[in-house]
Amino acid sequence: MSNALAVAAATATLRNLLHAEVPKADSDLADLEVTTQPLDAARKSITKAQLNLFLYQALTNAAWRNLDLPSQVRSGETGSPPLALNLHYLITTYGRGDSDNDAVSHRVLGAAMSVLHDHPVLSRAEIRVALAGNDLADQFEPLRITPLPMTIEEISKLWTVFMTQYRISAAYEVTVVLIDSKTPVSSPLPVLTRGAADRGWPAMATTAPAVAEVRPAQSRQAARLGEDVVVAGTQLTREATVRFMSTRVAQAVELPPSDGNASEITVHLPDQADDPNAPARWAPGLYTVALLTSPGGGPTLASNEVPLALAPRITVAPASVRHGTVDLTVTCEPRIVPGQRVLLVFGSQQAEAASMTTPPDPAQPTMLRFTLPDIAAGRYIVRLRVDGVDSIPVVYAGSPPVPEFDPDQTVEVTG
Repeated sequence: MSNALAVAAATATLRNLLHAEVPKADSDLADLEVTTQPLDAARKSITKAQLNLFLYQALTNAAWRNLDLPSQVRSGETGSPPLALNLHYLITTYGRGDSDNDAVSHRVLGAAMSVLHDHPVLSRAEIRVALAGNDLADQFEPLRITPLPMTIEEISKLWTVFMTQYRISAAYEVTVVLIDSKTPVSSPLPVLTRGAADRGWPAMATTAPAVAEVRPAQSRQAARLGEDVVVAGTQLTREATVRFMSTRVAQAVELPPSDGNASEITVHLPDQADDPNAPARWAPGLYTVALLTSPGGGPTLASNEVPLALAPRITVAPASVRHGTVDLTVTCEPRIVPGQRVLLVFGSQQAEAASMTTPPDPAQPTMLRFTLPDIAAGRYIVRLRVDGVDSIPVVYAGSPPVPEFDPDQTVEVTG
């Protein structure tokens, strides 16, 4: 999702696109000027061929209005959905000079509509360079450009409001812009067991060759490096390669299964003890998992993709503090990469990092420091949330193993 610069970033991206591509579509429009003015101010002091991009309406998107995002709000939590907007633009064209030749304005309109027809989705690279400080490109839903039909009555009312003469125009919708809600998420403690034998609800796979789910160890919501995950589905094979992809790492991680059959295969997620380069290949957060196969030595085929959350491993120091303002140091593996969103969940409170240090040595973890004011005495379970994925505050001890809260993620606050 994105910050409050999202609307301005969408407008700037559209303007840059039209300014760069319209002259390519019609070489006679090399002097084209693209503006973003209201209709009554668009033509003031401009004598060149002109295209005006006017944002005349921003509507909430009904489909996203009450939809919690899985990367931020999970089962049992409560939070506010993002502000989801559909942006409506009107493009209006003008000719050159005082005569404002209609023939030139019609060429501008035709070239502009051709560019938008051939460019129905704004790329992430275009959005990033359009406006400094915006993170609209990081939202997972792409921005789509769609022609917006308007009746003569609708468009005439729009021009009448601005008390200016009508010009030939075309309307477009850009959707969907997702702006983060600043309301904090209410985060309960995790469930330690779910039903008999902690097996949870059973799942059945379809008969089609496909991946149905990826199960982390101990039926957790997320996996960690150094653990095995089980890929379940139909017509699986141990000769397949398991591919893990994330927008936070430059290259996909591909691993061979360690065991399995036609319905389930097991793959080990190597940590630093297994692979010295593992910390540099992974980042905590959300991944997609797919199987790559080459039946009969033919072309490589990829299965459908299913999500997997990779949780960070953390240690918290000190383990015991006095009540009041609490300063904590947290180490995180795998290392946090630039651009990731990090929160500390301290009991029912949340805090952003006061500082974060990632050493040059890839074998060293990321170190974060947090300051939490007005903390009362008590025992607190601490979790680090990276891109919506929490560290796992549960360990299994005893024989038979039973779950208990991890002492490395527990802080005693004394009176």
